[in-house]
Amino acid sequence: MATPYVTDETGKYIASTQRPDGTWRKQRRVKEGYVPQEEVPVYENKYVKFFKSKPELPPGLSLEAAVPPGKQPGKAEGGESGLSKAAKRNLKRKEKRKQQQEKGERETDELSHSLEKVSLGGDAPGAAPQPACGTQGPADGEAAASEKAKKIKSLRKKLRQVEELQQRLDSGEIKQPTKEQLEKLGRRKALEEELQDLELDL
Repeated sequence: MATPYVTDETGKYIASTQRPDGTWRKQRRVKEGYVPQEEVPVYENKYVKFFKSKPELPPGLSLEAAVPPGKQPGKAEGGESGLSKAAKRNLKRKEKRKQQQEKGERETDELSHSLEKVSLGGDAPGAAPQPACGTQGPADGEAAASEKAKKIKSLRKKLRQVEELQQRLDSGEIKQPTKEQLEKLGRRKALEEELQDLELDL
């Protein structure tokens, strides 16, 4: 309840009031700037002020979802008037990132579609594979050559392992070869033929 003030030519006073028992309180003179105890605002530290300034929404619910469509809380008619410079800058950065992400997603979709077309086009019977542009031909040739080189290297390694296994068997180091070791020795001829074919293609 606000304190009733009386002002006259001599100054400002708190008006005299009657107590419940019928007696009267004297009027009191008030100095300039005096605030009665009951009118002093309650002290709030910065954390309390911060939480009071936040919107009262459940955690995870954004202001856009809470406001009906057609009304945007952050944007007044003249732009983002309620935001500081840093907040405006952050909003711009966020929008830019979103646009770049959408652009990247579109590019990956286009690329995946073009790859699907290329792979589907190669499976068609009687259709000769055609490079999409002039620079793709040499790159494909280099990729095929590197694949062949890798294949040759792995075949040579397998042959080396087979030869080592044969030497260990001949020397008596291995008395009872396992099923896998016997299969490895049986594949020696096939590995040599495959290696010769690949070397001839190069």
